[in-house]
Amino acid sequence: MSTVRRAAVVLVAASALALTACGPSEDGASGGPDVPTAAPTGSASPSASAEPTTPSTPSAPAKTSKPAEPTTPPAKPGKPTTDPDYDVFPCSTFDVTFTANLAEPTTSSYLLKITNKTGKPCRVLGHPVVTFGDLDGQATERGTAPGIEDAIRLAPGQSAYAGLMGGLKGPKSKTVSSIAMEMNTESDLTQVPLKASTPGLNVSEDNSVTAWVDNAEDALSL
Repeated sequence: MSTVRRAAVVLVAASALALTACGPSEDGASGGPDVPTAAPTGSASPSASAEPTTPSTPSAPAKTSKPAEPTTPPAKPGKPTTDPDYDVFPCSTFDVTFTANLAEPTTSSYLLKITNKTGKPCRVLGHPVVTFGDLDGQATERGTAPGIEDAIRLAPGQSAYAGLMGGLKGPKSKTVSSIAMEMNTESDLTQVPLKASTPGLNVSEDNSVTAWVDNAEDALSL
């Protein structure tokens, strides 16, 4: 081969090599793996940006309902009593007026009388408690008295009676000009004694008083 021809072949080969080095890679031209490129930077479009959120107001805590209270069934009315006097209490000296009238001068006996001065009835129990002026002791009870169930029901304005028997005169007897009376209430109620004038009443160990009755005649005959 001539010298000129060899030089031309060498030049062509060198040109081919240069073109290969400067041109795109075979992989890129044929759809092979691309060289990763950096994503474009910039602000997102307005339409793609998220809308600003309004902070939500914290909701109030849910109220818890109170447990239902148990209902108590209404109380049944009590059985009505058949006793019309179940609420009638014993008479005391606060409920009555008191008098003493000479009934038998020879025996110095007095008729005791109480009258209900209130606006409601009361029960007259047992015997009156009679004391003599400033002397110690009291008249003894004469006879028996009815029980509380059979006691006198003293309506407003009504009266009950008892007989006070004078004592026998003797070396130890005394006379008083007044007596005091308290009612039997079968309780520890403190009463104010009611006084009555009894001039010349003879007081001895024989003085006695009957239970309360509803008429004067029986009071003096017991």
